[in-house]
Amino acid sequence: MPEPRPLPPSEHLPPYTRHMTCRDEALNQAEPPLRQAFVDDRPLREALRREAPGLSPLVLTRLAELGTAVGSADTRALGFAANLHAPQLLTHDPQGRRLDEVEYHPAYHQLMRLALEGGWHSVAWEEEGHGGHQAHVAALYLLTQAEPGFCCPITMTHAVWPALRQDEALATFWKPRLRARAYDPLSRSPRDKHSAIFGMAMTERQGGSDVRTNLTRADATADGYRLNGHKWFMSAPMSDAFLTLAQLDEGLTCFVIPRRREDGSHNGLQLQRLKDKCGNRANASSEVMLIDAQGQRLGEPGRGITTIIEMVHQTRLDAATAPVALMRQALVEALHHCQQRHAFGQPLARQPLMQQVLADLALEVEAGIALCLRIARQFDDAVADDEARPLARLAPAIAKYWHNRRSPGLLAEAMECLGGNGYIEEHLMARLYREAPVNAIWEGSGNVLCLDVLRTLARYPQAGESLMAELSAAGGQHHEYDTALAAFEHSRLLQEPEEAQARQLVQSLAVLWQAALLIQHAPQPVADAFCATRLSGGIPGASGVSGLPRGMSSAQILSRVLP
Repeated sequence: MPEPRPLPPSEHLPPYTRHMTCRDEALNQAEPPLRQAFVDDRPLREALRREAPGLSPLVLTRLAELGTAVGSADTRALGFAANLHAPQLLTHDPQGRRLDEVEYHPAYHQLMRLALEGGWHSVAWEEEGHGGHQAHVAALYLLTQAEPGFCCPITMTHAVWPALRQDEALATFWKPRLRARAYDPLSRSPRDKHSAIFGMAMTERQGGSDVRTNLTRADATADGYRLNGHKWFMSAPMSDAFLTLAQLDEGLTCFVIPRRREDGSHNGLQLQRLKDKCGNRANASSEVMLIDAQGQRLGEPGRGITTIIEMVHQTRLDAATAPVALMRQALVEALHHCQQRHAFGQPLARQPLMQQVLADLALEVEAGIALCLRIARQFDDAVADDEARPLARLAPAIAKYWHNRRSPGLLAEAMECLGGNGYIEEHLMARLYREAPVNAIWEGSGNVLCLDVLRTLARYPQAGESLMAELSAAGGQHHEYDTALAAFEHSRLLQEPEEAQARQLVQSLAVLWQAALLIQHAPQPVADAFCATRLSGGIPGASGVSGLPRGMSSAQILSRVLP
């Protein structure tokens, strides 16, 4: 075997290799970014300060502590482990008795504790009217960067309260369990649980989003109802109770089904299988048969959709926030890599064309953060102000639609910044990319959301009036924005909305709202760049990540991403 050639003198080596002595050491490779996920995120902190001025300093301290945990190497490792070791379904015990249990890796349970012991499932209701929804959205945005999968039961547990509090008895029973800052993963009677997690099961295989076609039947008994049927998609099946829909003679009705009966016995939720999903692998999603499952009616008979929509309304804001969190994490990974990776004589982050790509990613993230926190404030305002409620009803569908349209493409761009390193399963970027489609599908796919926007505008015209007034308030400060807003106001999209053009309508509303927020609150270079790339030709739309117009600098935009 020939002798290896000696390394060249250090003065002839690239700067990043001059002090390397080990021949098999990885050269010119970035280390994983360890960060303060809250403190380092300037757009998030500014938006939270603006949209939740009355938020308790204690809650802000808790958010900073959460950000420290999320950005740590330990939490990063938990996310990888929870995905590598997917949940396992145990249908029967060795003696053939039904178990219907899901076994999770310990990393999943540790992530659940991070959220529940921090109180992020309940902060919106503990601080309701005082910045609670803003704090919840900020926390969900941070938790998603730890691992998106476990955020599903956190979102549902948060979101169930507006539905449950429609029934005094149910609210009284579940409130202390839903407010507890603790995690109790044991499967037992609800009365024996000191903390509880809620799930939701609406869709059936014959209907999907058309839940009015549900076939599950509920029959009244002396102690409540018995439900029999099939649910096509029930996420987090180890939750302690679920909201679901079933048919009564009066029509589709909402019910609360505990996983265990009062004596601790099986409640007839037979898990048929766990879905083998494209992403979201740490979260178990199941197909379930209901066999004489005991349930309690929630809301009026035949008014099931009206009842459960209170929960869906809350989950939609979380589903609008999660894709922004994915884009933020991908942006951090890409920028960190480009700062450390050298090519053609200098770091990638100093190369003009790469700066353009990174800046465009940063614009989308900053606009998304601004819109999510703005909508969260609308939720908080609606607690005491009836006039704020129509816009609070409309807004989540707009943001959820648009953020989830943007997320997959921008995650692909971020992955490309890392090259082959970003495409392998050992890197976080592959997991983020697989996760990108899920929030567009859950809690209302794109078409469902756009049709819901049309219905809301028709039923609550004051919602559209409030939004247009907000868009108009940003006028007179930016020529491209003024041109785009004027074109939209006089277009048939707004004047005569039609179902076939619903997507264009919602896209226009989303981009104009983002632009208005940045014009009013972001540094001028950020607002200028966003308007120049998203409102080109007076048509609100999406950037092709082709870069900023000539003369615009990316430096100030990127300086807001990381310290």
